[in-house]
Amino acid sequence: MAEPAARLCCLGWDFSTQQVKVVAVDAAMNVFYEDSVHFDRDLPEFGTQGGVHVHQDGLTVTSPVLMWVQALDILLEKMRASGFDFSRVLALSGAGQQHGSIYWKAGASRVLTSLSPDLPLHEQLQACFSIHDCPVWMDSSTTAQCRQLEAAVGGAQALSCLTGSRAYERFTGNQIAKIYQQNPEAYSHTERISLVSSFAASLFLGSYCPIDYSDGSGMNLLQIQDKVWAQACLGACAPHLEEKLGPPVPSCSVVISLGTSDTLFLWLQEPTPALEGHIFCSPVDPRHYMALLCFKNGSLMREKIRDESASGSWSEFSKALRSTEMGNGGNLGFYFDVKEITPEMIGRHRFSPENREVPAFPADVEIRALIEGQFLAKRIHAEGLGYRVLPKTKILATGGASHNGDILQVLADVFGAPVYVIDTANSACVGSAYRAFHGLAAGTGVPFSEVVKFAPSPRLAATPSPGAAQVYAALLPRYAQLEQRILSQSQGLPE
Repeated sequence: MAEPAARLCCLGWDFSTQQVKVVAVDAAMNVFYEDSVHFDRDLPEFGTQGGVHVHQDGLTVTSPVLMWVQALDILLEKMRASGFDFSRVLALSGAGQQHGSIYWKAGASRVLTSLSPDLPLHEQLQACFSIHDCPVWMDSSTTAQCRQLEAAVGGAQALSCLTGSRAYERFTGNQIAKIYQQNPEAYSHTERISLVSSFAASLFLGSYCPIDYSDGSGMNLLQIQDKVWAQACLGACAPHLEEKLGPPVPSCSVVISLGTSDTLFLWLQEPTPALEGHIFCSPVDPRHYMALLCFKNGSLMREKIRDESASGSWSEFSKALRSTEMGNGGNLGFYFDVKEITPEMIGRHRFSPENREVPAFPADVEIRALIEGQFLAKRIHAEGLGYRVLPKTKILATGGASHNGDILQVLADVFGAPVYVIDTANSACVGSAYRAFHGLAAGTGVPFSEVVKFAPSPRLAATPSPGAAQVYAALLPRYAQLEQRILSQSQGLPE
């Protein structure tokens, strides 16, 4: 007897920086199963911290590819041991940390197509990779390759108009160029290069999964208008690159993700590429685009300040936010313990109301300076891409920090817009499961919005406080001027 339709489900996967997660979502859009494997805790033999290896130069950041494979083995075994009925699964989809790349060794395709269900994947794929520690999104070691790529196509703005972004160190094309230049033998032995998302899909398919337009937009290699590989970019990065990438394929409000990195997404009908931020092809609507701003110093920076200024307690951290006034008495802070992406700077910088740089703040002022500074930066750089707060503007916050109402209140105040949340800690997984349902219906031309119309509605979490608009209207230009001062000082330019 066939199972009721409500018992059928889609799986959503998330291959993130620190863990692999999975959720099962039924046809009524309810999550009924979730689990995860944390790299540092569950796979200590790989010696990662925060899921990565930070090399001696402080710029090179990699992750072991077999760690991801073994994490999938463990997670599938946990599902089987729990009694999960895989026969209920209609489809699956997944998210992968953007920009990470995997290098399949010559002959790996034969192994992929002949995998045995009786052996763990990581045992069967041990000899399938020409690079064992793969570059990930936190890597900042390819500045030379970035400048070479921009020069090859006529400058940073020309590259941005072509691919949606100027050259960024973590973008895949520049990572590939570095590997080709520094390890040409490994590159020559590579038959396929995957992104983390297409790599994860390949493990399930048993064959190489192509790169889709949306993820391919984060490589400095894809022409975002024509949705084909840019030949000038391919040639500037490495020889025979197009055959190693395979042909790109279609991917069948404002969102802020407050995770390891903080990411700001904006829906766009017409792309306006600039030297800052990125323009990607939309993953759910082939006619439109999305703008993206990534801030590397996200949750890990918040955790550091929590440990230093709130005795490691989120409760004390939140109490400090509640006890300090909007605008922090004019005290502003910049907190970049690792080299930031937007803007490109490093270090901690604190300024008094008179714009004098000071060595320290009281603990409660420090906490508010961090959170206000993070959101002021997001708004300033979003406005640089054309974002404007309008009467109907809504913000959807996801990620771990979206569970902290006091942080969300600062977000609402700084942006002057209501903030909504979805009551799940695994939003990337849930979104992936929704995409799996959409994949089942995409051939019929059903829009994504129709597929998810029965999904739980976002919940209002914070609205702007009275007077917030006036406070932050005054702080935004000050913050932007101080940011420019720090950048000028770091580059030895006159202020």
